[in-house]
Amino acid sequence: VMPPMAIGESDAHGAVSEKLCKYYDEKSKGGYIGLIIAEHSFISPEGRAGKKQLSISKDSDIDGLKKLVTVIHQNETKVFAQINHAGSATTKEITGFESISASSVALPHSKNKDLLPKELTQSDIDKVIKDFVKASIRAKEAGFDGVEIHAAHGYLLNQFFSPLTNKRKDKYGGNSITGRMQLHLEIIREIRHAVGNEYPIAIRLGACDYMENGTTIQDSVIASKEFEKAGIDLLDISGGFCIYRNPNTTEQGYFSDLSAAIKNEVNVPVILTGGIVNAGVAEELLQTGKADLIGVGRAILKNSDWAKQAMTSLS
Repeated sequence: VMPPMAIGESDAHGAVSEKLCKYYDEKSKGGYIGLIIAEHSFISPEGRAGKKQLSISKDSDIDGLKKLVTVIHQNETKVFAQINHAGSATTKEITGFESISASSVALPHSKNKDLLPKELTQSDIDKVIKDFVKASIRAKEAGFDGVEIHAAHGYLLNQFFSPLTNKRKDKYGGNSITGRMQLHLEIIREIRHAVGNEYPIAIRLGACDYMENGTTIQDSVIASKEFEKAGIDLLDISGGFCIYRNPNTTEQGYFSDLSAAIKNEVNVPVILTGGIVNAGVAEELLQTGKADLIGVGRAILKNSDWAKQAMTSLS
């Protein structure tokens, strides 16, 4: 699997560009990659993470996204859209809006601890849910083979999931995993209702912060089982506020402790991504039950023929 990697080649409005299409055409050539999960797309202007981030926030985005999907499908490769809201992991300069989050708490990696986001109200949360649903409908209309909810790497859903940033006292409250996964469950159920039972829904879960008082593997095992019940077809395991890195190891597949623990408790496929650059290591991770699919990011980013070469080396 080629996991989502934002390359910042959309136009100023977030529309698909020719350069973006050429990039995905190059990566999918030959059909050697089993699945591409396209880079994260913002579901609303206030949830935009970067100036040249891809947009799925309005119906006029659909035609451009169709072109992108067509390019990848012509290379006999499946592609999911990844939909995201940045929460407070962005700036007013980028969005034009006041920063928002689960609670009025600075992010663990924030450089300005005094600049606090606004805590979302219930009406704000209702809008976030609707925006995720509308984005998933657009993904389906554009021809994507599935949709992935981004709930990792310190973005909004990660901000609800982690006790480091969720200090709420309502039903989304941070005192229990039940409250911290509530928004995820509501989004999953509403998307499932909107896209039907046959359309694949994945979630990229920031399954551990690897920080004191942060999200734990135990939290994520509980949550993953509930996500499956709510309608998730695929679990894509990554880091929380540690983002792409596991501070405890640099071995290839460095989130394998998370993916293995979750795989043992669910019946849906689990993707493991994390520093995997060697095809033999990828195969070993599969054979030892660490995951069902292997995400290879930076190696494919650097070498578009990685998957082709990996298949040759293992044959």
